[in-house]
Amino acid sequence: MIAQTSAETVVIAPMLVALVSAVAALLAGRRRRVRSVVALGGVVGYAVAVGALAWTVVLAPDAPGIATYQVGGLAAPFGITLVADALSAFMLSMVATIALASIVFSRRYAAHSGSRTFYYPLCYFLLLGVTGSFLTGDLFNLFVWFEVMLMASYVFVAYYGGPQHTRAAFWYVALNLLASAVFLLGVGGIYAVTGTLNMADLARRLADPAAYGIDPVPVVGLFALLLSVFAIKAGLVPFQFWIPTAYRAAPPPITALLVGATKKVGIYAIVRLSFTVLAGAQIGVSLELPIPGLGVAGDSPLAFVGAALFVMAAASILVGGLGAVGRDSIEGVLAYSSIGQIGFIAIPVAIAATTTSSGLRQVAIVAALVYALNHTLAKGLLFLAVGAVRSATGTSRLAELGGLAGRSPPLAIAFFVGSLALVGIPPLSGFFGKFLVFDAAARAGSAPVLGLLLGGSLLTIAYATRVWNRSFWGARTPAVDEATVDPVQVAVVLALAGAILAVGVGFEPVYRFAELAAEAALDAEGYVEAVDPGGELE
Repeated sequence: MIAQTSAETVVIAPMLVALVSAVAALLAGRRRRVRSVVALGGVVGYAVAVGALAWTVVLAPDAPGIATYQVGGLAAPFGITLVADALSAFMLSMVATIALASIVFSRRYAAHSGSRTFYYPLCYFLLLGVTGSFLTGDLFNLFVWFEVMLMASYVFVAYYGGPQHTRAAFWYVALNLLASAVFLLGVGGIYAVTGTLNMADLARRLADPAAYGIDPVPVVGLFALLLSVFAIKAGLVPFQFWIPTAYRAAPPPITALLVGATKKVGIYAIVRLSFTVLAGAQIGVSLELPIPGLGVAGDSPLAFVGAALFVMAAASILVGGLGAVGRDSIEGVLAYSSIGQIGFIAIPVAIAATTTSSGLRQVAIVAALVYALNHTLAKGLLFLAVGAVRSATGTSRLAELGGLAGRSPPLAIAFFVGSLALVGIPPLSGFFGKFLVFDAAARAGSAPVLGLLLGGSLLTIAYATRVWNRSFWGARTPAVDEATVDPVQVAVVLALAGAILAVGVGFEPVYRFAELAAEAALDAEGYVEAVDPGGELE
């Protein structure tokens, strides 16, 4: 048994707040006023808990950089370990921001759409699953928190109960049940080969397999199974087909949360397991990619991860961008756009996995994190704006919209800022995200990757311009002319627009936070030492 310090105790605080808020929302039942107070108080408390964690563990002058919480006081690798470092704190900060906006927005949107008593409890169970995924220190509990997150999202996809919603939920459930089975199979196989599921212990054993009598080669094959699961969660091609129907079926505030939180869990899991756990393994590799400058010949199994990510990311950028151009509704465009934008996040992760330069590896991880932050803010804003448009007009079909800029200039301004951030226009946050991704590709010396990124950016401009011209510009349609825009909903999207501008104008501390997160992802030795001080990474 071990004692916990105050820095270690703060690690579990966001999970406790999410859990207590979920239970309190359930107990509130049909008492709408109580439920509303619990919903708002819970998400504010969650944001405060995440802020306290980030400050205490990472950002304070005397911050340790990493802290662990051993559930029940049992030491790793035998107990359940929660680990907070700069990487998990960065991801949690993104989630807290979009969760605050989503739940505040839901207080008005859910009321308009006939809210049921389970809406807010499910929101907090979704948050609990996401938070647990970012903080867990072992693979089995990563599986558990994935399931908690997914069970809540299943209900939200089928929330409205119509035929299209039920159909979307069926395919969403079927695909994710298959993914869960593959996940469990991979986890069981890794335990059979290595004798552990604790990530720090696994990293230590893979770094010195002879000392533990294990063969690292099967672990790489089993990790390929996990990579396919994480790609499904992230929505990378060829596992993207659930995204358009699920995102259109769920309430827009929940879609904003799915985009900003659950998608990022998949990316986080790829980064954490690739660079913190798998990178220390020594396996002879000779792999040349059809991309100049990114072939790998050496002893890093990350080459396999990088090769798979390159293929999936490139296909995602093209499929998502081309699909978005031809959609007939705003949320349809945004759903396909999310497929393409996740490709922009995966490209620098693939560069980091295939390069042998430690400097380029860190630059690429920073690029992925900054782009993920912008995607969370911009795409969250845009999906919430869709909710405001649907509340006001009863539709989001491009053919039935027009002249929204004249009907609600503040909503138009917010949507315009979100679109510009997605395109990557300075001084917004999207400019820095896109610049860093291009910079990582340029440093890797890969003209094909730069061409792919340029093509994806042009597609982003094309569909963003089309949505703006068809929805916000031009003459007012009857639906827009009779619209009544909710001022609270508009205030929320304006606040997110302000956050996008603030991140861009005050980018230096954000960049430093992302640098610390990248360093944490790559510091396997520090991770092992913090979780299990008795062991050293060879």
